[in-house]
Amino acid sequence: MRYLHTMIRVTDLDASLDFYCKGLGMFEVRRKESEKGRFTLVFLAAPLDSATATVNGGDRAAPHIELTYNWPDENGVVEDYGNARNFGHLAYEVDDIYRLCQHLSDMGVVINRPPRDGNMAFVRSPDGISIELLQKGPPKEPQEPWLSAANVGSW
Repeated sequence: MRYLHTMIRVTDLDASLDFYCKGLGMFEVRRKESEKGRFTLVFLAAPLDSATATVNGGDRAAPHIELTYNWPDENGVVEDYGNARNFGHLAYEVDDIYRLCQHLSDMGVVINRPPRDGNMAFVRSPDGISIELLQKGPPKEPQEPWLSAANVGSW
């Protein structure tokens, strides 16, 4: 058995791509549009998976996030998926947790659980998916402004 991907339903594909690609640094591997099914699938991979992510056209070569965008109905209504917490979260190892959290914060992303310990932070995607960020290697030395930053919302 081998892990392939996690599917996440998104309500705004452009906002989600900004978050995952411009924010977290992931890249698009492949895309599928279905006029008949009225959906778009976008498969993303993390930068360190780039060597294997595009083998065989990106089909099952490396772990992916599958963003599923179901097109609005004939009245222009997009389905509301709610804010269920039964999914849990996605986790990514990052080279510099402070730099990434600052970058995301500069983009307007709320850091729900700041990296006070230099090791772990949580943010949410535009669709409320909880993302855990873990410092690669040993934790960084605690530093401001993160050390005294409060939790915001839930994660």
